[in-house]
Parts: sequence; structure tokens; C-alpha cells
Amino acid sequence: MCIRLVQAGYKVTAFDINNEALQRVVDQGAVAATSPADCAKNADIFLTSLPRPDHVEAVMLGDNGALEHLQSGSIWVDLTTNRKDLVETIAAAAPSGVQVVDCPVTGAVDGARNGKLTLFIGGDKEPVARVTPILSNLGLVIHCGPRGTGNVVKLVTNQLWFIAAAAIGEGFAIGIGNGVELGTLWHAIKESVGDSFVVRHDAPSIFAGHYDPSFSLDLCMKDLNLIGELGSNITASLPMTDAARGAFAVARERYGANAAELHVAKRIEDDANISMRLAGDWTPPWEQ
Repeated sequence: MCIRLVQAGYKVTAFDINNEALQRVVDQGAVAATSPADCAKNADIFLTSLPRPDHVEAVMLGDNGALEHLQSGSIWVDLTTNRKDLVETIAAAAPSGVQVVDCPVTGAVDGARNGKLTLFIGGDKEPVARVTPILSNLGLVIHCGPRGTGNVVKLVTNQLWFIAAAAIGEGFAIGIGNGVELGTLWHAIKESVGDSFVVRHDAPSIFAGHYDPSFSLDLCMKDLNLIGELGSNITASLPMTDAARGAFAVARERYGANAAELHVAKRIEDDANISMRLAGDWTPPWEQ
């Protein structure tokens, strides 16, 4: 995302605790900062993209936090899949004249690289209008409503993704276990009501056997827990969501927190003693 903004002609100051990642964007034309606060102090638009809500809280409100260094007239855009209430808490502590919007993204590493993410932005019309032309260099920007709704929409899309990801291994297992060749089964699913983003984008990571390490089971569980918090506001039971959370929890327990997301399907392979390998030129998503 940083590289795409540099390529679009913006002056970008960047920071990451991973020096290798920071150097990659500096090599493309970004300017290295020494801290989040260093990024914030001269920024018109300050973007954060972090793995977890507690990371956002530390970056924005911790010792020498970025929030206090933002100048009046600037906008903080949080691209993290975050807790709605936390964004509101930080926004309430913002210096006078600093505006805040939430804008989590979806579309995986290949979407970020190719400018084909979907960004779910929540906030007042004026700051949303200011940042949308910039964010459009990253993909499609959808204004979801007031601040906080961006995270709600993002988590709903992940809710549906997790349910589909937990289910696809079951579908493959039933087909394989009853005599259908996996390539034929996949083709039939794609050309039917069974089609989905998971079928087309994620299934090749199962076929290749790497299960897409660009997103970990721990991050899946982080989002599933955030989805559970939102679900607590609904009086009806949500059995599909509960089942997906249970399936990912079992996979994390078995394979570890840092295992690739689609180990949720590998668990079925291992238990059923079947293989979901399929010959093909499966370019990993993070290289596409």
C-alpha cells in the first residue's frame, strides 16, 4: 500500500518495526521515519495499518504516541481491522482539529500490490471526501456510514469469508471421499452455486499445500473474536459463525498460532487421511 502511494506521486513518510519492510519502501521512494510520532508530526494524512487493536492503542496512545503529535487540520485514517469502540476512544482523545476515520481493507497481499483492495471507510463526509482520492490508489473505497461502520462492514465480510473457508475443506473431503477427482470437483464448484472468492482465490493455496501463510490462524481468531463481540449485540443465535470460530480454534490449537490460515482445511485432510494436493501452476497470492 505504501509503495502504491509513492508511485501515485505522494510524499510518503513511513515507519515499521521491521527494518527490512521499511527498507523495501524506502528503496521505492518513501522517506524513513524513526517512530510513529515522527511520521505523525508533519502528516496531512496519517495512515496506520497494524495487525491487532492493541497495536493501534500502543502506537497512538502509548509513550510518545502518534496521536499527540498530529497537527490541527490533519486526518488519521486507521486501515487496521479494529475494535469499533477503540477507534472512538482514540478519536475522543485526538488534539483539537484532528479528524478520524476508520477504513479497514480487504483483498489480501495481491490486492494491495495491484491496487485492487476494497476499503470500507466510516466517518463524516468532509474527511471522507478528503482522503478518498488518496485511498482510491489502493482500490475501491466504499463509504459505509458514520465512524466505526467501516470496521463493522469489514468484519461482516470476514465473517462470511471465515464460514466459507471453514466449509470448503469439508466440501472437498466429501467429494474426494466419494470418488470425485479434485480437479473435476473444483471446476464444477466454480461453475455452480458453490462458487465464491474462497473457491477461486484461496483453494489454490490448499492445492499447493502452503495454505497461504500471508495471514495466520492467530489473526483469523483475532477477527473472529471481534466478530463475536459484534454478534453479542444480536439477540438471535449465530450458529454458522460459532461453528467457524470453533473450526479455526481447533486448527490453531493443533498447528499453532502462526500457521497459515487455511490449515483450517488441512485439519480435515489429516483427520480424514486424504490429500487435497492438485497439480498445477499455483502462483502464491503474495506473488501475484
